[in-house]
Amino acid sequence: EVQLVESGGDLVQAGGSLRLSCVASGFTFDDYAIGWFRQAPGKEREGVSCVTTYDGSTYYADSVKGRFTISSDNAKNTVNLQMNSLKPEDTAVYYCARGDCTIYGGIEGDQWGNGTLVTVSS
Repeated sequence: EVQLVESGGDLVQAGGSLRLSCVASGFTFDDYAIGWFRQAPGKEREGVSCVTTYDGSTYYADSVKGRFTISSDNAKNTVNLQMNSLKPEDTAVYYCARGDCTIYGGIEGDQWGNGTLVTVSS
């Protein structure tokens, strides 16, 4: 069974940092890219960042470039998203998904997790 489990969401003040983790199981990890997307209440889903686990290429949405860093630990089947200089507009549920990266930081995914909530207070 394919599983993607996100963790690390929390309430943080603007300017703060969080690290999200996505642990994958049930498939060959480096056969897929893993990416993060987010959805805020009343807003459309937005691609955040993506990494091709087989070669380490990374992609970011313009809104997070220079603030977020995605990394893959293939030995642990884990993808991390380090989020720095957080802004209130980063508030959303963050999901990780497996699939194919887009050059805009999104992911065309076929499986995703249940999400983890990030709340950034002003």
